[in-house]
Amino acid sequence: MLFNSLDFALFFPLFFVGYWFVVNRNLRLQNLFIVIASYVFYGWWDWRFLILIALTSLCSWLSGLWMGTRGADDCPIKGLRGHRLFIMAANIILNLAILGYFKYYNFFIDNFVEAFRIFGLSWSPYSLRIILPVGISFYTFQALSYSIDVYRGEIKPTKDAVAFFAYVSFFPQLVAGPIERATHLLPQFYKERRFDYSRAVDGMRQILWGLFKKIVIADNCAEYANQIFDNSTGMSGSTLVLGALFFTFQIYGDFSGYSDIATGTARLFGFNLMRNFAFPYFSRDIAEFWRRWHISLSTWFRDYLYIPLGGSRGSLWVKIRNIFIIFIVSGFWHGANWTFIVWGALNAFYFLPLLLTKTNRNNLAIISQGKFIPTAKDFSLMLVTFGITVFAWIFFRAESIEHAINYISQIFSPSLFTVPKFNGMERALITIILVGVFTLIEWLGREGQYAIESLGLKWKKSFRYLMYYAIIFMIFWFGGKDQEFIYFQF
Repeated sequence: MLFNSLDFALFFPLFFVGYWFVVNRNLRLQNLFIVIASYVFYGWWDWRFLILIALTSLCSWLSGLWMGTRGADDCPIKGLRGHRLFIMAANIILNLAILGYFKYYNFFIDNFVEAFRIFGLSWSPYSLRIILPVGISFYTFQALSYSIDVYRGEIKPTKDAVAFFAYVSFFPQLVAGPIERATHLLPQFYKERRFDYSRAVDGMRQILWGLFKKIVIADNCAEYANQIFDNSTGMSGSTLVLGALFFTFQIYGDFSGYSDIATGTARLFGFNLMRNFAFPYFSRDIAEFWRRWHISLSTWFRDYLYIPLGGSRGSLWVKIRNIFIIFIVSGFWHGANWTFIVWGALNAFYFLPLLLTKTNRNNLAIISQGKFIPTAKDFSLMLVTFGITVFAWIFFRAESIEHAINYISQIFSPSLFTVPKFNGMERALITIILVGVFTLIEWLGREGQYAIESLGLKWKKSFRYLMYYAIIFMIFWFGGKDQEFIYFQF
């Protein structure tokens, strides 16, 4: 079920009424209602996927219970410190095995076949037509964080199966994040929730902005990004640059738009989700970019992979190794394609100069805070960071490494200095203007949680509502062709 679909437009008010007016007097019944509604929401694509999310939830919940009853007694498997570690490891392996089978099975098989072919050997393993469950990487990582945090003692194991199943399957952020931590979201299912009008209004405002990002910006940019990337052979360098820019705003509008809708929707039901985007394209270096882009995934890898590996401690070699591991694994998390791995490795190379010069934490404050115009230094740093980010997105979007290399090689040609030209260029000018207006609004609202959080709050009510109606009008008028959210495939 898509946020920008008629199905969700019918589902949402029904859930809202049931949640606040039917089951609102009983917390456990309210949580059960969330589980049922979330399973309907998720099963709308394919009911068979419900088996996987239920299995992931059950195994993770049971692992927490078992770890809660086990001390540091000896484990029958030599080398492990106790049953608790064994239980956590077993749950992690089981869930990663499920994720790996559905997401990476054919990738590894195809690469093994290619490796055998290079050495002149023939091997024909059985390939499967595996359907990738929507959002499996998101809810798997969310469930894993619970097991790890219980093992670490950062959260007590819950005996409330309903609350835990609601935590894993909570529909606003189920299929594309943010990837919540049990320490943050799970306790919210234990507390009584009351409808808060001011929070609900703020949530609706964030939903509205998220829909604008997705339908007006991302979907329109997608139309031209797809046209250029899918027919890149023979196009001028300037046109290919434009295609990369279209994709850059497509993926940001699409993914951050989903996060805004998810966060706003959760707020309507008394929940606070973690922030997932903080205006990343206004970053002054790549380290700042990754502190502001897909924050829930970046911090997940930091806390559960990077720091356990040693983080920034140890020798220079250890630091470099850890940086490459976390970025390459992050790339591989996005999909079973070498393009994602190269994208991750490229970001690791971007990060290296900052690591070596110990300047990776120089830009922690909001750029040009309290100012309308950035300084020349901030603007130049922001422009360079944006440029290398756009370059890396080419690998992310390309169908293959060969496609990406050909695309880039065509950019760096004399045609780079020509006027961009492709079928529909005249219509694309409207999208370019919309992106410009969007970027300006994002810049003006960069100190808030989302761009229009404070915009118009001090205006007269009539002017404020005129702004809201204008955004709604643009959503309907400039709404592009229906596109699924990009991160559904991850």
